[in-house]
This record gives sequence, C-alpha cells and structure tokens, in this order.
Amino acid sequence: MSRILAYTSPALGHLFPMTPLLLELRSRGHHVHVRTLGSQVELMRSLGLESSTTDPRIEAIENVDWRAGNARAALASVVSTFVARGEYDAPDLEQAIADQHPDVLLVDINAWGASVAAEASGLPYVVFSPYTPPIRSVGTPPFGPGFRPLPGPLGRLRDGLLRPLVMGAAEKAMGPGIAQLRAARGLAPVASADAFFRRAPLMLVATAEPFEYHHEDWGADIMMMGASSWEPPGEVPSWLDDIDRPLVLVTTSSEFQDDGILVRTALEALADEPVIVVATMPAGIPDDLVVPANARVERFLPHGPLLERAAVAVTHGGMGATQKALAHGVPVCVVPFGRDQLEVAMRVEVSGSGTRLPVKKLDAARLRTAVRGAMGRAEGARRVADGYRATGGVAAAADTIEARFARDEVRGLS
Repeated sequence: MSRILAYTSPALGHLFPMTPLLLELRSRGHHVHVRTLGSQVELMRSLGLESSTTDPRIEAIENVDWRAGNARAALASVVSTFVARGEYDAPDLEQAIADQHPDVLLVDINAWGASVAAEASGLPYVVFSPYTPPIRSVGTPPFGPGFRPLPGPLGRLRDGLLRPLVMGAAEKAMGPGIAQLRAARGLAPVASADAFFRRAPLMLVATAEPFEYHHEDWGADIMMMGASSWEPPGEVPSWLDDIDRPLVLVTTSSEFQDDGILVRTALEALADEPVIVVATMPAGIPDDLVVPANARVERFLPHGPLLERAAVAVTHGGMGATQKALAHGVPVCVVPFGRDQLEVAMRVEVSGSGTRLPVKKLDAARLRTAVRGAMGRAEGARRVADGYRATGGVAAAADTIEARFARDEVRGLS
C-alpha cells in the first residue's frame, strides 16, 4: 500500500472538501495520515484516518482580511497571512514527512510554505484546491474582482490590461516571503504567482464546468474533480419533518469574516414571505438577533438534510457552501463579502444557477427580490449538479493519483 500524507491549512472549508478524497483513498487500501487543525484530529480519527495536529502557531495567525477597507488591502492581508503561516507550515510538513515516511503528499493550496517544502522533498505531491485557483487562462478575467468574462479581442485587451493591476499587487506582496522560503530549501525563485501555483505535478480543483469557466489551456496537470461536499455526521433535527412550506437555507462563513449582516437582512427580508428560513451562523449567534416566527437560527446544523428540502440557498459566496447547494440541484442567491467570493458569485450568475447581490447593495428589499429570482433558476442549478457528477468526483481523482504516483502493488486494488 502507498502511504499518503495530507496537509491542510487551518480552515474547515479546506479540510472538509478534502475529506471525501482521503476516505476514498483509504477505502482502496492506502495508508492515509492527515495533519490538520487540532480541533479536528479526533474527528478524522473517528473516520478511520490517522491524524495529527499542525503546529499551533499556524492557527494562531488569523486571517483578518475582513478588517480591510478595500479589495486591494484585503488581498494584501490574505497574502501576508499565508506568507506568515508559511514560516511554520513548511518545517511542520518536513517534520510530518520525517515522522510518516510517505510515498505521496497531498497539500492544501493555501499552505504556501508546505507546498514549497513538498517540492523540496523530492516526493510526488498533489495540491488540493477547494476553490478556483488564481491561475491565468485565455478568455478568463484576472482572478479576484469577479469580472464577467468578455469574449473576443475586446475581452483579451481588457484582461491583459487588468491582469497586472490585479495580480501585480499580489505578486509584489507574496514575492519576498516565497523567495525566502524557497531559497532556504535550495529552490530557485519563481517569476510569478502563476508559476508558483503551477509547480505541483498535479492540482486537483474541487469544481467543474458549467459552474467553472472553460480553461482549455490549463493542461493535464490541473484536474477539475467536481464539487467535493462533506460534513461531519450529525443528528437530523426532528422539526424538519414539520416544515410544510418552501425552505430557504441561509449560511455564513465557518471562518469569521463579519458576515452576520447577511442573516439579519435575510430574516427581515423573508419575514412575511410564504417560506421557512433556516440560518446557520458557525462563527456565533449575536445576542440581539431578532428571529421572526417563520425562521430559526442555529450555530451548527448538517446542511445535507436541509438542502434535500430547500427551494433556495442564500450564501456568502464561500465555495463550499455554494457548491454544496448546487450539487443538490438547489439554486443560490450569493452575497459576496470578499476573498474568492466575488468570483464565486459571478460564476453563479454566468452559469444561470442563481443570482448575485453585491454586499454594498444589500438591504431587505433587494435581497427579497434576489431570492425570488434565484428560486426561478432551479434548471440552471440542476445543470451544474450534472456537470459535477460528470467528472467522476473523488473516485476519478483517486484514479488519477494512483495512475501517476501510487506504488505499483496498490493500483490493482482500486
């Protein structure tokens, strides 16, 4: 059997999408060890995976991009966070390699130092991205601001002019830190962010067309494996059976970004609508939150059973929550707050699987209109769900890992 060492950044939105792939690999007879957030080690062990905690200094470096006053400052904040974490996650992965003696590495795209250490190790390694990576592609706008794709010569001109403005700031911010991490391990500098993200022999991206844009020039080293949705086992609430009206699921980020206003506005917007609103706020429920009679708010609930009954999902635009709804064929209304959410929201609109409402325009009346509009786009959501299934999902991803990297004696087990 092959020994596979997986390494995640300190975010549930990265660990949980990776988990189905880890379970698939384990089911094929591979020895799988995941190094992840300390709070999730016991959960991973309960699933039959070996697990250990990452260096606690990594988790201590919080992502505070939500405090930034504009998109450019938010990007600089994110880059600063990942570079700072890299000083610890690079040696942490090196220690994990020494402890586990793996044959293959599976590294989270946001663990920048760990990806450098993986390259320097000489071991086969795979990068896992639960969101669309910021890699350039012909016909696709520069990643970040959520521009609508513009075909033809005019689009190429626009994208060519904007790309240095968008990615130039990121490259300037990340360059020195990445160069230092690489130099310390005897690796040559990289010329661009694009080159940095494309160093891995294989990248698995947890999305697919028609939600994702077409990237004919990405090549065989980037594989779209469809939405990877997983959540911890949980008890299905008994009150779910009593719901006799269309259900609207409202979700906020599992990693704090001050998006509670989305729940407040949704509760106000839908209070008099013929629906039942169920909202989850994993970052905490404010004491002064006013909950109308047709709604309930919980900190944690399994989304799967809710989505089986939902008519629409209102999300902050996180890739995990948005794609989980679409994988169930449930249309979405997206109100993006930052990070990759502007890109997710535009992909929802372009794919016809829901509606997009900029956070600067968020109020009860506009959100009510956007939710009603999203309800009418169920056909588009079903097309997206079909696209996810057509990739073959984690089974196809595991096939690819085995074909490229796994030890010969294991390939016959799948």
